[in-house]
Amino acid sequence: MGHTSAKVKLYSPDLSRSEEVELLVDTGSTYSWIPRHVLERLGIRPKGSWKFRTVDGRMLEREIGEALMECMGERATRIVVFAEEKDAATLGVEALEGLRLEVDPVTGQLKKTEALLALSFNQG
Repeated sequence: MGHTSAKVKLYSPDLSRSEEVELLVDTGSTYSWIPRHVLERLGIRPKGSWKFRTVDGRMLEREIGEALMECMGERATRIVVFAEEKDAATLGVEALEGLRLEVDPVTGQLKKTEALLALSFNQG
């Protein structure tokens, strides 16, 4: 199966500007990694930094923030990682779930989630 990509629109905090980026959909990554220069151009500022372990076991520290994202008509504020020059630009699982999107296991294409799981506890 090939790679799945998505066109994602990111908005400035005051919604006065937006920028569309193409991201690799990475269901193995929790968070979305957006090129730092894109986030900075939109006026999105870091809110802290986190450590991340790479697939080859290295530890990286990157700044994180929040950005309003839109993809396939769905819009939500999600956590973003300020990706450095050699980091891949990816759309992670946290954003997919928040935007109610998933990768179709048969076609490999991005699609809207048909249903969300809701747990109900019997009060009796």
